[in-house]
Amino acid sequence: MSEASTALGVRLYPDLVERGGLAPAIIEAAARHGLDVGQVTAPEQGRARFTCADLGSSEGVVCVKLGSQARYFMIDVRVAGEVVVRGDVMDLAQVVEVAAAWCAGLTVAELTARFPFMEEIKHRPAPMAQAG
Repeated sequence: MSEASTALGVRLYPDLVERGGLAPAIIEAAARHGLDVGQVTAPEQGRARFTCADLGSSEGVVCVKLGSQARYFMIDVRVAGEVVVRGDVMDLAQVVEVAAAWCAGLTVAELTARFPFMEEIKHRPAPMAQAG
């Protein structure tokens, strides 16, 4: 059994095993659909090199990870290191559509309206220091 098939699980992700992991599968899906998803990278070592991918652009980073017990893709959109939008989806084509929309400059509101499975993450303001 290959490293990719051990890390990914042939039963849940046979298409990703065939392509050598999540990042190569995203690159191929984006090319097939003619979508720009930014610079696709994956960790260089360990299981994560098959199960995680970052899609970086000037708008921020779309981080994608795989579910381990069921087939689904976890998507976090990060700006300046903070998650601003998060969602789960079962279809890799939808992952590349979200990433392409974000790279094209959609706002958080536009992204969540277009992709109902994506949810805006509300951040609480930092507590203000009290004058003493």
